[in-house]
Amino acid sequence: MRYFLEFSYKGTAYNGWQKQNNALGVQQVLEEALAKVFRMPIELTGSSRTDTGVHAEQQFAHFDLEDAIADYELLIYKLNGLIPRDIGVKNIFLVRDDINARFAATHRKYEYRITKRKNPFLIDKAFLLRAELDINAMNEAAALLLKYNDFESFSKIHTSVNNFRCTITEAVWKDSDELLVFHIQANRFLRGMVRALVGTLLDVGKGKNSIGDFEQIILSKNRKVAGVQAPAEGLFLVEVGYPESLINPA
Repeated sequence: MRYFLEFSYKGTAYNGWQKQNNALGVQQVLEEALAKVFRMPIELTGSSRTDTGVHAEQQFAHFDLEDAIADYELLIYKLNGLIPRDIGVKNIFLVRDDINARFAATHRKYEYRITKRKNPFLIDKAFLLRAELDINAMNEAAALLLKYNDFESFSKIHTSVNNFRCTITEAVWKDSDELLVFHIQANRFLRGMVRALVGTLLDVGKGKNSIGDFEQIILSKNRKVAGVQAPAEGLFLVEVGYPESLINPA
């Protein structure tokens, strides 16, 4: 029987989602808690990978069990009692046996949050940047992302992917008194892609690159000409979408 786990985490203390031999990932923490509850090894398959220090307001993973879960609320209570307070399990539900948390997802949405002034309550949860930015130019450049589908220029090099194609359906900066937030949604993301995009768009906002320069960076398919990665603490995975029929079958 296959189950989906819905959870969130503050990523500051973790080397990303994926478990590793020499560092602590969120996956390892959750698998160890599940193993204690079920008294057997449990392997999670996540919907998305996040890098070191990146946060997730909504994340999913699937796991398999021989027997049915009798009490979902009790299981959630037990898991939250075992895991650290910077990880929270929200929901557990049964899905069809063929649904994969990674491959069944229709979209992922990220937000990159920038604070304009020092705020102790946003430590590790937003990038402090006092520079004056041309947000209109940043939005004109961001709109070009919907025009293209090859984003090799914004991918980490030496990564094992079949292609660098992504379908971006939203890319916009929204400004408020406290935060400047980049909203981006796509069917998939490459490793390091959002932080590289943010860093490159900030170069446009600072006047280092023009909108035309940004388009040429996309077309170059060369990571070396794009901007530096924005710091991890400002990045949040905020939504993972699935077809309603898959997670709530009739």
